[in-house]
Amino acid sequence: MRFETPTKRAHGLGPVKTGVHHWWAQRITSIALIPLTLWVVFSVASLAGEDYASVAAWFARPLTGVILSLFVFVATYHASLGLQVVIEDYVHHQPARIAALITVKFLLILLGTLSIVSILRLFFSA
Repeated sequence: MRFETPTKRAHGLGPVKTGVHHWWAQRITSIALIPLTLWVVFSVASLAGEDYASVAAWFARPLTGVILSLFVFVATYHASLGLQVVIEDYVHHQPARIAALITVKFLLILLGTLSIVSILRLFFSA
């Protein structure tokens, strides 16, 4: 006979105590993405029809580089949190789940890194 609670038995076997942090992180990043996405959409839309020199000058502004990098970082982190939940909920085969989580994390890190490097190259080239 075991005198442990289900929580005690599950401790160390899953997301005990990390679920709230994950939930809050996803909510905070989604709130942060609202103004960042609006800024990116309207800024890029305002560049429609501009020549290369004007767009390069826009990328050369310090505020542009900071906000675009922040947007990329927050968006990839938010995507990572969301995709992790989807994979954990719907992929039931343990090895496939682990492989999918590793693949998604790797691809998002690669995408975020390449995006920020591209932003920095455009920032320093102008």
